[in-house]
Amino acid sequence: MMEECALPENMTRYSEEERTTILQYLHQLNDNQKKAYSIAKNHLGTSFNLVRSTGYVEWKKKRERPT
Repeated sequence: MMEECALPENMTRYSEEERTTILQYLHQLNDNQKKAYSIAKNHLGTSFNLVRSTGYVEWKKKRERPT
C-alpha cells in the first residue's frame, strides 16, 4: 500500500470547507490514483492545482449529484 498523499502546497488559500473536501478526496484515492497525483504534483510543481484537476472536478460532481 502506498503512503499518504502529500497535501497541496496552496491548501491555506481555500476555505475550511474546501480543505475538508480536498482531504476527503485524497483519502479516497486508490494506489494508482495516488501515484498519478504524486507524479503530476512533482512534474508540474507550483503550476499543479488539485482543485482544477479533472479527477477532483469529476469526483466532486459525482458527490454533489442528488441520489
